[in-house]
Amino acid sequence: MKLVEPPSSNKAATALVLIGRNSRGQWVAQEQNGLYGGLFVSRAEAMKYALFENGHHPETIVELSRTIELDTEGRLAPVGLLYGKRPVA
Repeated sequence: MKLVEPPSSNKAATALVLIGRNSRGQWVAQEQNGLYGGLFVSRAEAMKYALFENGHHPETIVELSRTIELDTEGRLAPVGLLYGKRPVA
């Protein structure tokens, strides 16, 4: 019997995972709420990690064209800001 580590969250499939390069050219994969994430040497490794953590739901992975820094303090911007929308005050 092979044991497999479960994803970080049982709600992982409902959250977006953002993938892109940081200012130093490293690949970043980060769940939209900062629940999990990491730095990777290749896009393939970032995708592999994201798919594992989100329960193999490629439709919830968003690859960004702008830079993204790994947020270790849970301060990621709301998803609307990714698409140029500003919050209503």
